[in-house]
Amino acid sequence: MNFSILKMANIGRMLASRVAGQLVRNVASNQQQQQANLLRFYSSAPKSYEFIKAELTGEKKNVALITLNRPKALNALCNGLVSEISDALDRYEADDSIGAIVITGSEKAFAAGADIKEMQPNTYAKCINTDFLANWTRVAKAQKPIIAAVNGYALGGGCELAMMCDIIYAGDKARFGQPEIALGTIPGAGGTQRTTRAMGKSKAMEMCLTGNMITAEEAERSGLVSKVFPADKLVEEAVKLGEKISTFSPLIVRLCKEAVNASYEVSLNEGLRFERRHFHATFSTKDRLEGMTAFVEKRAPKFSNE
Repeated sequence: MNFSILKMANIGRMLASRVAGQLVRNVASNQQQQQANLLRFYSSAPKSYEFIKAELTGEKKNVALITLNRPKALNALCNGLVSEISDALDRYEADDSIGAIVITGSEKAFAAGADIKEMQPNTYAKCINTDFLANWTRVAKAQKPIIAAVNGYALGGGCELAMMCDIIYAGDKARFGQPEIALGTIPGAGGTQRTTRAMGKSKAMEMCLTGNMITAEEAERSGLVSKVFPADKLVEEAVKLGEKISTFSPLIVRLCKEAVNASYEVSLNEGLRFERRHFHATFSTKDRLEGMTAFVEKRAPKFSNE
């Protein structure tokens, strides 16, 4: 009798333990679901900004459009504007439904430079202690493709912001330049480095040492700009490009972007090795198999980002 009671008590404790464990798992699952829902809400819910406009566009609403919005200052890049761009990018990169991002300004100015009034009181010590401009590189660190749609002036920090993007489309009236030399300083957010890589030493030296602006056509010939469009068609064409990129596997797009960016950092042999290994890596993905299978079967692929 005592043995039976003891056995029943043990069984009871086991059942209670299992029930408790299941409850814990259910709670954890509910918490994970709530976190996922919050993440989706955070990434896609509309948000009001002071210095930019952020919205989803394109036929499938899978392209994010960030518009710089300081018209009285010709979209000069202040710390607040840069912080808002970073926040918007964080939100859009967390949203799996978004395949590409477009950054633009107005027809008059993409961004006419950094906010000199905000920058003027800085000292060397303050710049060093705060690592001034270090947080301006968020665009360059984005994993999703970013297209700059440049109308009007893209000068100083504005030109540097455009060059942080992966592809630059320009309106036919766009003007690019690094005029910092006229202010007693030099570019500080990539102007001396990215212009050289995009256009070569001679053209970069001319731009940085004279502060002269170049036209959209000159920028295209020099390799800084991919294509030039009429100003009123520019954003539309940039969004179309984003929509096309969004039809491909986000996973493979990311790997391809990494491979292209690596070419700026390593030797040719190292870059070729990096590319080959990324190519090999695609053969472990479902999307590579789907893409090639769809090609063989003469149908459109259905990518799953896996």
